[in-house]
Amino acid sequence: MQSSHTPLSTWFWGAYLMTTQIPGQSAVQFQRQLALTRYETAFQILHKLRAGMVRPERDAIGSEHVVEVDECYVGGETRGEGRGTHHKSTIVGAVEVRSRQDDGKAHKRRVYAGRLRLRVVPDRSAKVLTGFIKDNVATGATISTDGWTGYNEISEMGYRHDALALAGDPDKAEAHLPMVHLVFSNMKTWIKGTHHGRIEPKHLQAYLNEYVFRFNRRFYPMTAFHSVLGIAARSVPPTYAQLYSGEWEHAA
Repeated sequence: MQSSHTPLSTWFWGAYLMTTQIPGQSAVQFQRQLALTRYETAFQILHKLRAGMVRPERDAIGSEHVVEVDECYVGGETRGEGRGTHHKSTIVGAVEVRSRQDDGKAHKRRVYAGRLRLRVVPDRSAKVLTGFIKDNVATGATISTDGWTGYNEISEMGYRHDALALAGDPDKAEAHLPMVHLVFSNMKTWIKGTHHGRIEPKHLQAYLNEYVFRFNRRFYPMTAFHSVLGIAARSVPPTYAQLYSGEWEHAA
């Protein structure tokens, strides 16, 4: 916000809309709602706020709950390169599986998703996947994965590893990794809906950070609004030039 010519009220509206609305805000929506003259202004404000959505001292997840870990691909169809999809980005995710308290209400599931972590990764190698786990999951946690060889070293890292070869069976996947697959499905729906599937790979991590931030605070939207202001005040945001050149490296 420092040295910005944009009114402070616009920054507060941006933070409020991003954190309290379930689908978030695209730059086009934000520009229209606040009657901003330039799209670039809306884009930059939202990205500066996204830079304040990763708490530097955040805790590792899974200290008290089982953690599901899996990967998915995000990418859109491209023209002039044949049939199918191209240039997909690989995302690895980890989510806590928490049990519901017996509140006397009827619930479709007895478990629900706790804290979430998402990261754009270059590949599915063991080095990359175990690095993500080490950075995000508390040592000693129980981790559920599929049978991919990239997870073979988890047990040697001080974790309890529950692996199951799914062999492309959707019923097995639903039974063994229900929470992380639900998270991936909702994330892809959000990208296609709010952002029409048009997210440049160099900015994808920033959007995932926004999704994780709002997901982890979904039960307390006003707390999320206060949190982003507090974290943003202690963060160094990207400049306009850094954003558009791709020089800025989004926190993961």
